[in-house]
Parts: sequence; C-alpha cells; structure tokens
Amino acid sequence: MTPRRVAILLGAGVAVIAFAIWLSSKRHLDRATMAGDLVLPGLEGALNTVTEIRLTKGDETHATLKKSTSDWMVGERDYPADSGKVRKFLLDLGALNVVEEKTHTPANYPQLGVEDTTSPQATGTRVAVVTPTKVYELIIGKSSSAKSGYVRVPTTQQALLAAPSLSVEGDPKRWLDHTLIDIHQERVKSVEEKPAEAPAYTVSREKKEQTDFTVSNIPKGRELSSPVAADPIAGALGGMTFDDVHKTAAPGDAKVSHAIYHTFDGLDLDIAGRKDGTHDLITIIVHSTAKETADEAQKLTTQLQGWEYELPSYKYDSIFHSMDDLLKPVEPPKKADKGADKAKGGKKADKAADAP
Repeated sequence: MTPRRVAILLGAGVAVIAFAIWLSSKRHLDRATMAGDLVLPGLEGALNTVTEIRLTKGDETHATLKKSTSDWMVGERDYPADSGKVRKFLLDLGALNVVEEKTHTPANYPQLGVEDTTSPQATGTRVAVVTPTKVYELIIGKSSSAKSGYVRVPTTQQALLAAPSLSVEGDPKRWLDHTLIDIHQERVKSVEEKPAEAPAYTVSREKKEQTDFTVSNIPKGRELSSPVAADPIAGALGGMTFDDVHKTAAPGDAKVSHAIYHTFDGLDLDIAGRKDGTHDLITIIVHSTAKETADEAQKLTTQLQGWEYELPSYKYDSIFHSMDDLLKPVEPPKKADKGADKAKGGKKADKAADAP
C-alpha cells in the first residue's frame, strides 16, 4: 500500500470519526429539547433541598428568597415570605417542560423577553435556584398564553416555549406574606381616635348586641351623617393586609395619629399612623388586660414589634378619621332674597315720601 493511499484512508477515518461525534452531539441536543422534556432536568427531584431563590431583572430590581429552619423569608426585608406562593413557583419550575423550540438568534431574544438581564432594557427575569449540589438557572420571558411562556437557559442559545406559564416577580414586596391582623368588628367594644391635628373622640358600644357605635364629643349643633357612620372604624382591622414592611421608625417630628382599639375580651391594640409622601404607614402595639387574650397578645407582639407597615390608602383611611368625617356637612347660611330686599327698600321709600 502506497503512502498516498495510507494518507487518504487515514483522512477518511478522521472524517468519519468527526462526523460521528457531530451526529452524536446533535442527537443529544435534539433529545434535550424534544416536546415534553423538562427544561431544568434534575430540579424536580431536588426541590426539597432548595436553600435559596434569586430573582434579578435588568433594571437591577432583585429579590432573594431564603429557606429558614421552618419557612421562607424575603431576604431584602428579613420578613416572612408567602410560602405558598414560593412553593407553587418551585413546583412549576420543576415541572416546566418544552412545548417547542423557538429562536436561537440573540437578536430575536427581546421579542420573547429572554435576552440577558445584564441590559437595563431587558424585560425578563433571571432565576437562580440554589441547592447543595447545583444551581439551576433560567431566564423567564414573556407569556405566550395563560398556559405557556418563553424561557431560555442562560448557558444555551436556544429559546423555548414552555409550560406551565410562570408568574415571577422581581420586587421583594411581591413575595411577602401580606397577612397582618384579623380583629373582626363583633369583638370591638370601643375605639379611641386621636388624630394628629384634630380633636379626639371615642366610638363605642356597651354590649355586643348593640349593632351601631355611638360617638362622643360631637360638637353642639352637629350630628352624625348616619346612625352607622362610625361602624367602619370598628371593622377596619378585619382581614387586614399590607403592601410593604420596613424596620424604620417614625422620625421625631412626624405627625402621628392614634386609633386605640379595645375588645370585649380584653385585647388592646394601639395603631399609630403617619403619612410619608404617598406612603401610609402604621405601627401596632398590642396589650392584654384579660387572661383569655394573653396568648393572642404575646403572639401578635412577636409578629408585629419593630415593624412599620405600609397600607393601601383606602385601608389607612378606614382606621383614621377626624370627627368631621363622621358628621353631616355644615350648611352654609342662607342668602337673603334680593327681590324681597328690594321690595322692603321700596316700601321704606314710600313711607318716607308720605311722611310730613
């Protein structure tokens, strides 16, 4: 066999081997993105070992969800997360499967929202799910429908349409457990309203059977707008939720209003409220004056002490009312009838003319 023939055979052999390697890798890629395949293989079986979830957006919005000994916490607030929401998100991530392949051209990523989140214009959210052995990462882009959306694993170029559709927030406050307190109106005996810049008054009732609350210190000549005008104050703490929470305290010069709730079973709640620009903020101090509510007071104190909560404006306004809010408007003085005045003036002129 001539050297030339050996060289030709050797070259052909190398080409066959190279083709086999390419074919093998292509088959692996095709298999990895076949419809029904998991987008993040291995995560579903590792969900119970997840210790942290990091969410970042191009505008630098970010949230960190950390697994504590018993539940989930929002790292940026050091406050309990909505654990049900976190668990659903993880289950959906673990079950996320390929519907079909989409673009693998970076220039087309923005149309699907799966571009790298290093750009301020990026609309997607990058997710990193941390386990002891691996970090699973994904860019979650725009929704395609109620059942599916666009995603991309950051280390690959292939964008995917995947199901289920994932709902993800980069703002830390969206992951908080927004439950605050739940004191129903039937428990409330009285509320001491102490507005920062208006006279104090009390709404109260003697017995639970009394449906409407009476109001003290009503100015002379004024009356309630209706018999139930004060009832919303008593019911304001039922099923109360908040928008955001901080560890900051009110500045010394803040104008603070107080609404002090007393229940028939001996629970007292001092709600202190202030406004900071467009933010409506409250703190809550809880005491018990009866044995049956001592445990409840202790539990609420542990939960609420040291925190300032931001409420929706409508909820804040349902707690803090000035007296004028409850009363009928003052009617302006009636204007004299000009025609009658003219007539009176004419009569006076006639009398003057008839005078000797």
